[in-house]
Formats: sequence, structure tokens, C-alpha cells
Amino acid sequence: MRSTPFGQVLTAMITPFDEQGNVDRAGVVKIVEHLLANGSDGIVVAGTTGESPTLSHDEKLDLFKLVKETVGNRGKVVAGTGSNDTSASVDLTREAAAIGVDGALLVVPSYNRPSQEGMYRHFRLIAESVPNLACMLYNVPSRTAQNLDAQTTLRLANDVKNIVATKEASGNITQCSDILAKCPKDFAVYSGDDGFTLPLLAIGGCGVVSVISHIVGTDMKAMHTAFFSGNYEEASRLHLKMQSAIKACFQSTTPSPAPLKAALRMMKLPAGPLRMPLIEVTENEERIVQQMLAEYGLL
Repeated sequence: MRSTPFGQVLTAMITPFDEQGNVDRAGVVKIVEHLLANGSDGIVVAGTTGESPTLSHDEKLDLFKLVKETVGNRGKVVAGTGSNDTSASVDLTREAAAIGVDGALLVVPSYNRPSQEGMYRHFRLIAESVPNLACMLYNVPSRTAQNLDAQTTLRLANDVKNIVATKEASGNITQCSDILAKCPKDFAVYSGDDGFTLPLLAIGGCGVVSVISHIVGTDMKAMHTAFFSGNYEEASRLHLKMQSAIKACFQSTTPSPAPLKAALRMMKLPAGPLRMPLIEVTENEERIVQQMLAEYGLL
């Protein structure tokens, strides 16, 4: 079993907002407590699921501090500090490190589409600006329009001591295999797609940065426990059981986290509205979410 620098099940936490669209700080605390009680080993703050593109610099820092204070020593807190502006990413990552977070999540730059060499220099500069903070790369080409190649990931894993993990949301099992075949033994590969988690574990992955763990976190954690204890039949059963939650939370017509926030509101957990340009689910999409929760016994 490979190193798990942040635990096995990390949740990419939503950012609860109030009806005026402000960060709901009391709601944040409630969501953190819910996640820790339901299988999460750590929490990723201000990632994609946390609607990071619409969070201000100060809001992110306040979230990092609030979540770290709430979690304490009960789990890891990973701050989403990456962006497509290298200088701004360096500044935010340094400020997050000063707060005392356990790691930084560094996403592939979107829109400006740097080359592989550009991405290498971008990530290296950020990580080396915080030499004592563990950093996780985040490859999500469906959102960034650019893939972080296996070779570039391997260069970073070998050249930069505090780049200790990658979150792979490429859905490319060959690329993940190439990374795992040649990366240092203490370099961790996390799944960035809930449905891809068990296949990735089978080839050497260490865990997941999950969305559905907001809802079915105990099953996600139990799947990891079963797999790493050699009970592959039980791990497979849980993987298949969670497919309904994955399909409900990742509907093709409305992007995440809209269905997830709808689900959490149905479960009487603080989620609040989305920030524009994201919009709420349709009535049909809401019915799909409600049916999933009912079948899971969560209503």
C-alpha cells in the first residue's frame, strides 16, 4: 500500500452560502462536523466543489482558517490555492501555509493553456515558495482544457520534494498507470472522480478526493477499508452501490455542485444557493436526486 499523506477519503467540501450569497460560517462548521463524522479523513477547501472561481481571496483565507480551527487534529485540511495566475497562486499558498493548513491543492491553469514546460515551472514555483507544505497537483482536463501529462507529473514528483501527491481527474487509466509505474514510492495518486476510485485503487492508487462523500461518506470509507483489507468482493459491492449517488450528483445537464447542494438541502444540511454563473437544478434533476436519497434511506 502506498503512502497516504492526507488520508484515504478526502472530501472536496461545498461552500455553504446564506440567502444573501455570503459565506455561511455556521454552515461551514456544520458541514465539517458532518464530514468528519461520516468517513472523511480530510477536507479540501475552496476546490471546484467549493465554487472556488467565485470566492474572493479574503473569503478563501477565512475559509481555510475556519475549517482548520474546526477540524483541529481530527483530519487533514488541504487548501485550494492554485489558479491560472502563478504569482497570485504563490501569494495565496504562502498565506494558507501561514494559517497552518496541512496541504495545498494546485490545479492545472485554465484558459491560458500553458505548455507542459509552462505547467512544470508553474507548479514548481508555487511548491518551492512553501517548502514545508505538502502540495497536491490537480489534473482535471474536462474543466481546464489542458491535460497534465504523466511525464510532467513524474518530473514534478521527482524534482520537487514537497509535491507529494496528485489528484487525477483525467479518467485515463493508462495515464494513471504510467504515473504509478515510475513515480517515487512515497508519491500518492488520488482519484478525482468518484466512479474511478476503485479501478484506481486496483492499480496502486491510495484514495479519493470525493464529492459524494458528503452524502455516502461511510460507504466510501468502507469501500477503502474493504479493499485494503483484501475483501475485494465487498469493495466491489460498495462501489456498485454508490453508482446511483454518482449519477445523481453528476448529471450531464447541470454541473456539480448544483445537484449535490440540492441533495444536502433535502438532507437538512446547510448548503444554501449557488453563486452565478452556476444555477440550480431543474425539477427533473431534483427528482433524480430525491429518488436517489430515498433509495439510500437518507430522507
